[in-house]
Amino acid sequence: MAKKSNALDALTYLGVADKHPLRPVCVAYGDEGFLKAEVLSSLKGRILGDEQEADFSLAVIEGPKAALADVLDQLSTVAMFGGDRVVVVEDADDFVKRYRSELEDYVARPASGSFLLLLLQTFPSNTRLYKAVAEHGLAIACASPDAGRLLRWMADRSKSKYGVVLEPQAAETLLEQVEPAMGLLDQELAKLSLLAQPNGKISAQLVRESVGGWRAKTTWDMLDAALDGKPQEMLRQLDRLLLAGEVPIAILGQISYTLRRLAAATRLIEQSRREKRAMTLPQALKEAGFKTWPAAMQKAERQLRTLGRLRGGRLYHWLQETDLALKGERSAPALARFELERLLVRLSAPADQVIPVASAGAAR
Repeated sequence: MAKKSNALDALTYLGVADKHPLRPVCVAYGDEGFLKAEVLSSLKGRILGDEQEADFSLAVIEGPKAALADVLDQLSTVAMFGGDRVVVVEDADDFVKRYRSELEDYVARPASGSFLLLLLQTFPSNTRLYKAVAEHGLAIACASPDAGRLLRWMADRSKSKYGVVLEPQAAETLLEQVEPAMGLLDQELAKLSLLAQPNGKISAQLVRESVGGWRAKTTWDMLDAALDGKPQEMLRQLDRLLLAGEVPIAILGQISYTLRRLAAATRLIEQSRREKRAMTLPQALKEAGFKTWPAAMQKAERQLRTLGRLRGGRLYHWLQETDLALKGERSAPALARFELERLLVRLSAPADQVIPVASAGAAR
């Protein structure tokens, strides 16, 4: 019997990436966008190197709009300056659903000299495609780490990336004051490294003085107002942040963690309805990563009901669209503000359709 191959944990992979051979098909999946970005960067760097011409050998395709023929065409295209070809399909869950059997065939017989990188939210281990990738390709799980692993990661990241020492108490204090989203934590570590003590250490006192405060509270108040359908209050809080010097891309990073979890909960509920099995709203929210204490669960449930099924299903696309705009041609302050306002207004509009929720005992 062939030895069963499981997905690699993203943090484990990133720590020893060079020890894992490159495969023609790689899948990075999970709810932690920061880890997927790090894995993607590592794979692109290993395949294409850091040369300026590397971008000419890279194609990035939006999964919801992707056609298999176009992806295969990109994979068979010869790189302009020779070498390997890399094709990335972002937000590829729907793409995989539409072309699952064809992708199974491709994994078994991939194009020579090309690499297909799929970025997914979910990748069920009981599917033939998962098993094919585990055997012939590379599957990397990018799940949000628990608190213990986050603390260790913050300490390692501070030392390796920013050249400073994050004291244990400082790491715990940071995790208490900031949402446990790795991208947001990394932004805070970058800022703290610039304020580190002369001995190169980040103390708990420095974290308390420099992180959070009214700006962090205002950001969450702004998001709460949007998700509660209060656009005027939402815009007032956004204006406070921007006047205080916060930049739109940083604000997006802070709110993305919550919005991605709401999107994941919506997707879980929709999947349960298609499969005609019961799933309560608290169950979906718990699986999506929300805290289970009553106040937090009640708040998340209220917000998801207000958001509605259709908008909840579009959240991943809206977040990706806004992120690309803020990092690209819409990065100028006035344009960036408009893009962020557009996202928030979409969230705060009247609910289009309340998510139907199964009772604890029966599916709908």
